[in-house]
Amino acid sequence: MLDADVVAHAVSRRGEPGYEAIVATFGAAFVRDDGELDRTALRRRAFDDATFRRDLEGLLHPLIAARLEAAITTLMAPYCILVVPLLLERSGFRRRVARVLVVDCPEQEQVRRVQLRSGLAADDVRKIMATQLSRAERLAAADDVIDNSGSRDALTPQVERLDRRYRELAQTTRTAR
Repeated sequence: MLDADVVAHAVSRRGEPGYEAIVATFGAAFVRDDGELDRTALRRRAFDDATFRRDLEGLLHPLIAARLEAAITTLMAPYCILVVPLLLERSGFRRRVARVLVVDCPEQEQVRRVQLRSGLAADDVRKIMATQLSRAERLAAADDVIDNSGSRDALTPQVERLDRRYRELAQTTRTAR
């Protein structure tokens, strides 16, 4: 599995190209006293100002894409899951995937989980969600869906079923070449 959010954090650490680009473009206002990026301030500004968000994405997305592409070329697994939160909104990586998997839960549960994980206020989570495709649009674009509205135990059979399916598809693709 390759996760675009993990790569985004990596390319924007101090000393990395994304960090340098952010500081050069937006100034030291987004640098904390310890020298690291103030990700909270960046997130807040990005979701309050669409132009700022577009400019920030313009700096980071090419760097993220390059790192993901480099990682893809070294893969030895039968298949890979790319976790790209904005896959459908920005479409840059859409051409690289054979299938779109949506991990779904009701929006209220999504808000609750983001609050628990990140400490954001519900209004801030909803503001971020408003910049993304709706749940209905994501589900309509999906080739496969995992229902993540229940317990972790409920995920296991769904993941196992998709793993078998993806292995079969990968084998069929390799055989067809």
